[in-house]
Amino acid sequence: MINGAFGSGKTSAAQRLKLVIPNSMIFDPEEIGYMLRNILTEDILNEEERTDDFQDIELWRKLTVKTAKELKHKYKKHIIVPMTIYKADYFDYILNGLRSIDRELLHFCLIASEDTIKQRIERRGDIFDDWYQQHTKRGVATFRDNKFQEHIITDHLETDEVIGIILRRISEYKDVSNSTKPPGSKLP
Repeated sequence: MINGAFGSGKTSAAQRLKLVIPNSMIFDPEEIGYMLRNILTEDILNEEERTDDFQDIELWRKLTVKTAKELKHKYKKHIIVPMTIYKADYFDYILNGLRSIDRELLHFCLIASEDTIKQRIERRGDIFDDWYQQHTKRGVATFRDNKFQEHIITDHLETDEVIGIILRRISEYKDVSNSTKPPGSKLP
């Protein structure tokens, strides 16, 4: 799971990881949000779901976990999940849901300053409007919390450097996991 503010480098990192992690695929829960926005009109949504953030739609959270489970079960691949999720309850729900699918889930939170995020968003052709500013400000402040560990500060890192950090961490995790398992057992 690669978490972080818009413009922190999640999508770029996910795309590169897919190239170097055998038997992997990308599952971007944003696609579920877009689908729900097309299906659920304002009059259908519950009052607390009528916001500018589809993550406030309870069905989005449920479908994110259920879809990841079905993808893992059907295709038996490592799933790379880039997402921006900083609301604590939603984060816990998604993280715990994904861990119930794969107990060896690793979470990385890419961190960047507001200035770096603004530059990256504008470089990709988007306008750093009020919506981006609001979500960036909230995300940058929240993601620094220890709840969102493991942090990777990306301001001065190229995507390949971020990938290197993630791959080293995966390798370290596998080494520790293999040393605590009985001889002959393998990671799923």
